[in-house]
Amino acid sequence: MERTITIIGGGVIGISLAYALVKVGQKVTLIDQEDGVGKGASFANGAQLSYRYVSPLADKGVPLQGIQWLGRSDSPLNLRFRFSLEQWQWLMQFTLACNQKTNKINGAHILRLSLLSQSVLQDWRENDNLDDFCWKKSGKMIIHRHQSDFDKAASKIDPEFQEVLNQDQIVEKEPSLKHAYSDLKGAIYAPNDETADAYLYCVALLNKLKESDLFTLMTNTKVIAIHGSDTIHSITTSQGKIDVQELVIASGNGATELLNPMDIKLPIYPLKGYSLTVPFPEESGIVPNASVTDYGHKTVYAKLGDRLRIAAMVDIGYDASIRQNRINALKKTVKSTFPELQGVDEADVWAGLRPSTPKGPPILGKTRYSNLWLNVGHGSLGFTLAAGSAAVLSALICQNQSPIDLTGLSLP
Repeated sequence: MERTITIIGGGVIGISLAYALVKVGQKVTLIDQEDGVGKGASFANGAQLSYRYVSPLADKGVPLQGIQWLGRSDSPLNLRFRFSLEQWQWLMQFTLACNQKTNKINGAHILRLSLLSQSVLQDWRENDNLDDFCWKKSGKMIIHRHQSDFDKAASKIDPEFQEVLNQDQIVEKEPSLKHAYSDLKGAIYAPNDETADAYLYCVALLNKLKESDLFTLMTNTKVIAIHGSDTIHSITTSQGKIDVQELVIASGNGATELLNPMDIKLPIYPLKGYSLTVPFPEESGIVPNASVTDYGHKTVYAKLGDRLRIAAMVDIGYDASIRQNRINALKKTVKSTFPELQGVDEADVWAGLRPSTPKGPPILGKTRYSNLWLNVGHGSLGFTLAAGSAAVLSALICQNQSPIDLTGLSLP
C-alpha cells in the first residue's frame, strides 16, 4: 500500500532523507519553516565531511577547560548559565560523559554511521550524478600546537587511513601554513576526507527531487502541533491542518518543542557555532588545499571553489545572534595563521545553532508512536552524517533492516 512520508525539517538531514525515500519509490512531503531548503544550521557550516574524525565534544578534561575559558572572547568554548532546567539537565549529562571511556564508546557509534554516510554519498555522486555543491576529496589535516595534544592524537591513528606529519612535512604538504611553522608540534593527515558546501548540497538534492512526481515541498510552513495517541494522524501548521501517514522529525533544535507535548523528551540543546566565508586569490600557497583543523584554536578551514570557509567556536546558552567579540577573535586567529589572506575583515559572517546531544551521537529510529520517527541531534556533524542517517531511516520506514547496528544511536 502506497504511503506518504511527511518530513519536518528541510536542512541537510531532512532533505537527504527525502532523497533516499524517493529513490526507493516512496511519496514524500518535506516541510520547512524557511523560504527554502538548507537555510538553518546547514547554511554556512564548516564544510568538512570529516568521516574519520568524529570524536564527541564530551571528552576528558573538557569541563575544566570550559571553566578556564569563561569570559574569554577567543576561547573555543563559551558558556553562559541560564535559569533553564533544560540547560542544566543537558550540562549534567554532558559532564557525566566527559571521560575517556565514554568518549571512545560514543565515538565508535558515530564512526559506524559516518562511514556508512561516506559510502552512501559516494553512490549518490557517482551513480546519480549529484554534483554542483563544491565536493572535493581534499584530505584533512589536523594541526597541533601543543605537544601533549599531538602525542595523544598520534597514539590513536589508524595507519591504514591516517598518517603522522612533523613540522617540515606539514609545510611541504600545505605551504600556506608556513607562517605557523614555529608553533606547530605536528599534524594528523587523512587523505580520504572530503569537503563540500552544505547549502549547495541541499539545493542539488532539491533539484533532483523536483524531477520526481513523488516529491512535494512546503516552505514558509511552521509546524505548530502533532496530534495522535498510539498513532500520529495529523499535524497543525501555519498553513492549516495536514493528515499524515508516516511522520519524521528532522527539525534540529525545533524537535524538542514539537515533541515535549507528546511526552518525548529529547536530550538536545543548541550549541552555537560561527563561520566566515572569504573570497581569495588563486595564487598557490595563500590558503590550504586540504581541509585544515587547527586543534588548539578549534578552528576549521575548507576551500570551496573560489571561497574559503572558516568555522569555529562553541557557545552554550546563547541565542542565534552574532556576538561581535567572538567574530573579532576569530578574525584575529585567521590573520595570524594566514597573514597573506586578504578580505578577512570583509568576510561574510554567519552563526548557526547546532542541535546537539550531550554524549555526541544523534538519535535515529522509531518512537513509542507507531508511525513517528526521529532523525535528530547530529550536532556539528550534520553534513557528515546526513546521507548515512537517510539510509538508516529509509530502510526502517520501509520495514527493512538498518544497514548498521543502531546501538547508541536510538532514543534511550
